Amino acid sequence: MPTPFASPQALPELEHATPAEIVGWAAETFTTGLVATASFGDAALVHLVATHAPETPVVLIDTQYLFAETLWYAQHLSERVGANLTIIGPDPSVVPDDLWSHDVEACCAARKVEPLRRALSGKSAWITGLRRADSPLRAGTPVAAWDPGHGLVKVNPLARMTDDEVEQYHLDHNLPRNPLSDRGYGSIGCWPCTRPVALGEDPRSGRWAGTAKTECGIHLTTAPTPTVPAPSITLTTTEGSAHVR
Repeated sequence: MPTPFASPQALPELEHATPAEIVGWAAETFTTGLVATASFGDAALVHLVATHAPETPVVLIDTQYLFAETLWYAQHLSERVGANLTIIGPDPSVVPDDLWSHDVEACCAARKVEPLRRALSGKSAWITGLRRADSPLRAGTPVAAWDPGHGLVKVNPLARMTDDEVEQYHLDHNLPRNPLSDRGYGSIGCWPCTRPVALGEDPRSGRWAGTAKTECGIHLTTAPTPTVPAPSITLTTTEGSAHVR
């Protein structure tokens, strides 16, 4: 089955650029058409965007079921690093309920997928925190590629970073952590569908535990391919940096 995380329309010129260079390239290329989304499980992506694309909105989707710690951490980290935090929620017609207990797909569709579409509306590029090390399904994640479902360029500056490299990034920049990460939460989502994981266990195994679900859906769009073709972006690299030509 084809994976939505690998794309034949990737930009291989960015494959060996650093995360900072990738974010800087995206800011220079797309300017006000750029948006980032972050789950605030850790600080790496938010710090990168705040440092190298400071005008770019960093969107947190508040599903109505985020941990209180995550909401606090998003505000705290954003103030600490100067991120342009924007919090969006579901449509006003969506109210807290028990949908998560019997139809997680519908719950994620209403509380994550639909708000994301609004966050991306009118944008030409989207920065995400996807990493190849996250899971086997994400192993083919390109650094940057045309996303036909959303009709924009999807940029994944952390794609090549390992868990150890993310940890080192936090140490190098003295970044605060989501309090839940010290309580065994390897991957942090909504509280009804997230549990701590044991040492050595797959970090994402705590998400939707006991079900076959492994993704919330924002990266698994089934939207039709837009009629606008992928833009032509030509890059040159000089001493490891990526530039638009």
